[in-house]
Amino acid sequence: MAWQIDVIILIFVIASGIAAISVRDLLGAGILFSAYSFLMCLLWAVMGAVDVAFTEASVGAGVSTVLFVAAVFRTTRRTKD
Repeated sequence: MAWQIDVIILIFVIASGIAAISVRDLLGAGILFSAYSFLMCLLWAVMGAVDVAFTEASVGAGVSTVLFVAAVFRTTRRTKD
C-alpha cells in the first residue's frame, strides 16, 4: 500500500510542477509553487526523510511562498491581459 501513496503523491507533484510553469498569472504561479513544495514535503515524509520534509515545509512552502506573494503584490501590470 505504501508505494501506491508514493505514486499518487508523485503524480500530484508532477501536475503541480507543470501547472506552476505554464500558468500566466504570477500570483497563481506562486501559489502552485507552494502546493508543489507542500507535496514534496509529503513525499519526503512518506519516504521517511523527516528532516528533509521539515526543511521543505518551512523553507519551500512557508518562507518562499510569503516572499513570492509579497514580490507579486509589489509589482505592477504593464498590459491588461
